[in-house]
Amino acid sequence: MSKIYLKTDDEIELMRESCLLVSRTIAETGKHIKEGVSTITLDKIAEEFIRDNGAKPAFKGYKKEGSVFDYTLCVSVNEQVVHGIPGGYVLKNGDVVSVDCGVVKNDFYGDSAYTFAVGEISQEVKQLLNVTKAALYKGIENAIAGKRIGDVSNAIEEYVSKYGYGIVRELVGHGIGRSLHESPEVPNYGKRGSGIRMEEGLVIAIEPMINLGKRDIQVENDGWTVSAVDRKPSAHFEHTVAVKRNKVDILTTFEYIDQEVKLKKEAV
Repeated sequence: MSKIYLKTDDEIELMRESCLLVSRTIAETGKHIKEGVSTITLDKIAEEFIRDNGAKPAFKGYKKEGSVFDYTLCVSVNEQVVHGIPGGYVLKNGDVVSVDCGVVKNDFYGDSAYTFAVGEISQEVKQLLNVTKAALYKGIENAIAGKRIGDVSNAIEEYVSKYGYGIVRELVGHGIGRSLHESPEVPNYGKRGSGIRMEEGLVIAIEPMINLGKRDIQVENDGWTVSAVDRKPSAHFEHTVAVKRNKVDILTTFEYIDQEVKLKKEAV
């Protein structure tokens, strides 16, 4: 296992700035999520917002096996689990769209994701989104000093399993700091009491990726987009959190996003 970097209180405050900007960027993007809008339009809105706020998009230029991701957001629609490439796809009523965003500010990374409904979605898919979001917080409750990574993983798995959904195993949460992906990995399934013991100052991104159907996934021909094999919808929610004694400090927030969603509903 590679080295785990614990953060000082001052570093966590710098990370909080990055994380709050990520949260505001997703909320700004969420304002424009509606029928008839292309996913590349959302990407441009997010990049402009990040740069206007003195930061850089974390995902743009990210390299994987010789391939470069050239976008600000991962925008994953319906059966796409994560890493969807923004493009010409135009959102339609009934879609669900995961917006995953990262920024670099003060040399530190922030990372968060939220799955939005486009117009009216089915009750079945609405429940998937609600359960995935609730599972994220079940995991977060266990991210305190003295507990183990497996306690976070197991809390997510235990909650989601009651609904019979597929928990994606090949993709996991991660440590975060001066790099987007640091040790340790944070799976969304596992055994309570297993894995490394978490210490104060550990900062991790917890991100359940949950499929309505089976857990099996495949990478599409673009080399990035990960989709559910059975083509059923998937949901993805993510927070960056700092491990403290007797509590967890959630550095990102859905508060701005929830306000936008509420305003949209009131406007209908």
